[in-house]
Amino acid sequence: MKEQIHTIPINDALDNAGECLFCYIERRTEEHAMNFVLGHGASYMEADIREMTDKAGFCRAHYKKMFDYGNSLGNAWILKTHYRRMIDEMNKEFKNFKPGKPAKKGLFAKPSDSDASNSIVSWIHEKERSCYICNSVQNTFDAYLKTFFTMYSKDASVREKFFATKGVCLSHFANLMEGADQYLKLAEQEEFYNKFLPIQAANMERVYEDIAWFIEKYDYKNKDADWKDSKDAVQRGMQKMKGTDPSLPPYQLKR
Repeated sequence: MKEQIHTIPINDALDNAGECLFCYIERRTEEHAMNFVLGHGASYMEADIREMTDKAGFCRAHYKKMFDYGNSLGNAWILKTHYRRMIDEMNKEFKNFKPGKPAKKGLFAKPSDSDASNSIVSWIHEKERSCYICNSVQNTFDAYLKTFFTMYSKDASVREKFFATKGVCLSHFANLMEGADQYLKLAEQEEFYNKFLPIQAANMERVYEDIAWFIEKYDYKNKDADWKDSKDAVQRGMQKMKGTDPSLPPYQLKR
């Protein structure tokens, strides 16, 4: 399959898959979104972009990543106009608020719009679920997932590379299964599952064995034994379980 601009990230991910090629794609997609929002292109100074970021806001995790990125002035501009919008919306909510008897819930029950009797609480939960970067990453990731399966169907070398990977993290494993069901024909699905499920199972066992040996190395009897592949077992184990290597440094603005 001839390489095109939208297939380059997939081939790049297959060549740098590590524990999960889709973690690689997601990370690169997130970095691109961070560069777009806060990078040297100064998108945050454009009125149409600020309108979108003001409306969507950012989640807790991405506020931290935006802070670590390092553009304090850019963050301040984004916060300034987003605060103004939030304050205006909040004042409107306060003006229209009417106290009511709260719905009965268990102590640890999660709130939902269907049972929330407090309009201010509903407004806050709506804002907490919204994030400009999360939305951007998800939309781009979905497009890349579709591209991956198009390449998988048409290019034998892509299938060969994919089946030579170390599987994927469990979070992206779900995305992969959904994509296979949606984008592959039945015969392709059968081949995909017959080949990939054993690969996923074997690599989960591999990471488990690395973690187990990491623990054993702390036994004085094994102090002189080889670490094998277990020195980075903890971070790889965390990534394989939930996605994203926790040992990676923060992504920062290139000066």
